Amino acid sequence: MNEPHGLIGRRNGAGKRVATGKSAAAFTSLKREIMLGELAAGHALVELDLAMRFGCSQGTVREALLQLQDEGLVQRNGYRGTQVSDCTLEEAVELFRIRQSIECRGIVHVLRHPSRTLTADLKALQEAMVEAAKAGDELELASIDREFHSRIFADAKLGALDPILRRCLLHNHRFKISRSAEARDLVQTAQRHEPIVAAIEARDLAAASAALFHHIATIVDFGPNVFPDQIQ
Repeated sequence: MNEPHGLIGRRNGAGKRVATGKSAAAFTSLKREIMLGELAAGHALVELDLAMRFGCSQGTVREALLQLQDEGLVQRNGYRGTQVSDCTLEEAVELFRIRQSIECRGIVHVLRHPSRTLTADLKALQEAMVEAAKAGDELELASIDREFHSRIFADAKLGALDPILRRCLLHNHRFKISRSAEARDLVQTAQRHEPIVAAIEARDLAAASAALFHHIATIVDFGPNVFPDQIQ
């Protein structure tokens, strides 16, 4: 479908929309509120109201909403407007299962020919997660967490699956963060990645697969029950 000229920001190499300027500010703010559960599923996002809030045009707001739609965080329903997308248990379970399959199959390809910088990159990202955790910035921690897992999968060279994995990662974190009833130990969350890095550094496929599986299956309280037919 053709898009009206001037409404969409630039696209990145993967073809995704990338908001710029005021659109980026609106996108970042709205994404934060959705991820934290401050904007609940079904909440209506009215372009005129948002334009007034962010001090910009409705076209600029539309640009931000289209990028949020690309990430599956909102649904645009024509004349019915835009609403925050659902974040249900059933959907979360399926996304965890898809993610587990992609990552645990992908690690087989990764460890056949890991890039020379993989371990160093992962250690740097893990350190960045710890710093974000110490600062109490859960959203930044989650963002770096997604980059950590995406960095591993990049070495699998299965590019067609990368956007699917990124969608799973984003919505896993949305479910986890928005449904949290109490504060968690963020430093411990960051340190949960250490066994994955150690196994990859040792090029131990069995250990890496097990570490990834356990990491994904225990992200939230219901995690171990997501994969009842497999040993935890």
